[in-house]
Amino acid sequence: MDILFKDECYRLIGAAIEVQRELGHGLSEPIYQEALERELNSQGIPFVAQPLLKVFYKGEPLKKEYYADIIAYEKIILELKVLPKLTSKEESQLLNYLKISKLRLGLLINFGSPAPLEWKRIVS
Repeated sequence: MDILFKDECYRLIGAAIEVQRELGHGLSEPIYQEALERELNSQGIPFVAQPLLKVFYKGEPLKKEYYADIIAYEKIILELKVLPKLTSKEESQLLNYLKISKLRLGLLINFGSPAPLEWKRIVS
C-alpha cells in the first residue's frame, strides 16, 4: 500500500524544515505558526490556519470547540509544538483532532528541539 499522501507530507515537512533553518529552535509557537503560514503561501501549498473543529455528542454539537493549527491540502492536520521532546501526550492530542475532523493523517511538528526538525506522522 502506498504511503498516505506521501508527496504532500514531503512538501509540508520541507516547508517546516525551511522555517526552522531560518528561525532556529525554541521561539514561541505563534512565531512558528506565522512563519510556516508564510512559507506555505510562498510554496503554493493550500492550507487553512486555525480551522475550527466542532465536537459532537450523539449528533449534537458541544459548546467546547478545538482549533487545529493548520489543515493543509484539505486533508492533513499540522499540529505545531515548541517542546524539548515530543511525547505520547502530543500524539494523543493529534489523534483526537483527527477523530473529531474525520481526517486520516496528521503531522506533529516540534520546533523546540535542535536541528534536525523533530516530527511524527500520525495516521488514524
